[in-house]
Amino acid sequence: MSFPDASIDYRQHPECYRIGHGERGVFHVQPYKDELLPLWAIRNEADARQAVRDLSARFRDYRERGDFVGMDMTRKYLQMGYTRARRYARYPGGRKKDAAGRLRRPGNADAEKARIAEHYRDKLDQVRADDAYQQAKREYQRRLKARR
Repeated sequence: MSFPDASIDYRQHPECYRIGHGERGVFHVQPYKDELLPLWAIRNEADARQAVRDLSARFRDYRERGDFVGMDMTRKYLQMGYTRARRYARYPGGRKKDAAGRLRRPGNADAEKARIAEHYRDKLDQVRADDAYQQAKREYQRRLKARR
């Protein structure tokens, strides 16, 4: 089985979840994708601020329920908001290559996207530093290791 397997309900089978690197699984881990993707936005600063608030509220809900997979998936959506907005801030249209396929030099293409990235990064840093998240992650990793 490859990860992530979109046919798995990761709320019912959290033992199948793998933390992975970066944003891996953000579009496949169900039911979290269906719950988090509609909240995520980088269109403009107002939408992004609302998205960060909504994702933060969802993170708190998952934390209160002790749902590590939900907390980690929320972290990934915040990380994706940061990385995508940074890309748009540095490259016109978010494209790293020009029409001829040559790499563009990064610059300061979009100041609004840079601000959006900062909103996401601030909340991402808070989530990563959250004591309950860190404890849940350690416990999750310990349980996975014990199963091997």
